[in-house]
Amino acid sequence: MFIDYAEIYVKAGDGGRGIVSFRREKYVPKGGPDGGDGGRGGDVILEASKDENTLRLFRFQRHFKAENGKPGGSNNKTGRSGEDLIIKVPIGCIVKDEEGNIIADLTEDGQRIVVAKGGKGGKGNAAFATPTNRAPRIAYPGKKGEEKKIKLELKLLADVGLVGFPNAGKSSLIRAVSDAKPEVANYPFTTLTPHLGYVYFNDKDFIIADIPGIIEGASKGKGLGLRFLKHIERTTILLFVLDITDEPKEKFSKLIEELKNYNPEMLNRKRAVVLNKIDLLEQIDENSYKEMFKGENVFLISALKRENLKPLLKWISENLERS
Repeated sequence: MFIDYAEIYVKAGDGGRGIVSFRREKYVPKGGPDGGDGGRGGDVILEASKDENTLRLFRFQRHFKAENGKPGGSNNKTGRSGEDLIIKVPIGCIVKDEEGNIIADLTEDGQRIVVAKGGKGGKGNAAFATPTNRAPRIAYPGKKGEEKKIKLELKLLADVGLVGFPNAGKSSLIRAVSDAKPEVANYPFTTLTPHLGYVYFNDKDFIIADIPGIIEGASKGKGLGLRFLKHIERTTILLFVLDITDEPKEKFSKLIEELKNYNPEMLNRKRAVVLNKIDLLEQIDENSYKEMFKGENVFLISALKRENLKPLLKWISENLERS
């Protein structure tokens, strides 16, 4: 199951308490204070990892707590700090507070963000010794660690996004050009699982995403709705994959309208129209289809038969831009 949203509760460790303690030395009033400070509580840290690709960890575990700091010791010994809790999340994870404000956008492997800070350790009685109070009997408890609810949203990091209605052949295309192996079947409904594939062509490599099929009204939340649309926001190139046998011009117009309603800026991305399933046609007038989509970059392919894929990959490699 692909999980791209989660709400979790995080609690940093509390600081350890300071202690009251006295040395046992001759000629030192009451032995002299030597109570140490408590240790600092552990932080809760989110770390982006290339080894994670969904938020599945948080389906069953939603409460996370770092270790508390240890109490101070005698002889001015500071208590051990609590261990930080490091939670691995996928690259592309957006971290938000409970109100929906963005805290961090984790886009690189190993990138970290502290989402809850551990509490400071309390002072031991040694810290309160003064010339007029050489035997203090006070010590402070540690500070409470931060606790909060945070929201995690995953947006796929891909160079190329495949956009199309269900059964247009996106899964077949990604199987044909990359190392991804999504399930391919002739069904009129959308898959729930995006797939990322690695492509190497003309000395360039790029990531292509087979994103769950859009349906009409997705920009208004129908079907996968916004869960689909948000995954194409990071892509550099959009490929509109259309079934050449099923009113491709009408379907293209509907896809454009959905993107426009969701985020008009998406229409400024580099894009191409990929007319798939040419193997189902007896005769093909390529010029008529290019005239039908005048002004667009048009490619006629058969993902199933792996026909005419090289011109498409060549265009992608030549138009790919990375920041």
